[in-house]
Amino acid sequence: MSSFILASQSPRRKSLLEWAELDFEIIVSASDESFPASMSISDVPEYIAKNKALAVELKIKNEQPTMLNHCIIAADTVVVLDNTIMGKPIDRADAIASLTKLSGRTHQVITGVCILYKEQLETFAETTQVEFHELTTDQIVYYVDHYKPYDKAGGYAIQEWIGVIGIKKIQGDFYNVMGLPVSKLLQKIKQLNLL
Repeated sequence: MSSFILASQSPRRKSLLEWAELDFEIIVSASDESFPASMSISDVPEYIAKNKALAVELKIKNEQPTMLNHCIIAADTVVVLDNTIMGKPIDRADAIASLTKLSGRTHQVITGVCILYKEQLETFAETTQVEFHELTTDQIVYYVDHYKPYDKAGGYAIQEWIGVIGIKKIQGDFYNVMGLPVSKLLQKIKQLNLL
């Protein structure tokens, strides 16, 4: 079995790889998360995930070259409503505004994944449709004040209280909404003969 590096500080991605019983460690490196204005929204998560993987590869080359035979896994998740990417909320008011926009609507969660192993680099994306019930202002404020979802795309986490009470329907991979389409990732890793 190859050893893997998760290029992410996300506790959710860490949990998903642990549940998959993958042998990995976490190494992160700051990377540019901007993207060309002309880029199609569906390509953005893969582009950012690739940059995250390359940043970690460079860090390993400079600091831990003995780990260059490990496979790097990086991911980026975006929430898309009305063909617009909803970022992570910058403050309480922004988080409330984000959830208010999502209330009663269907949005897309797109996670881009990059697998980088030596000279092999592969990216893919997974899209899940998520529909919220109409949320009351009290529900939105309660969630934001108690769960403080400022590090989450779109201002929510499906596995928290708001997902339990607020999500009407999802079409696609549930774990993709958590931040990593882990089943598809494992299939890709097997196809590359890394597992």
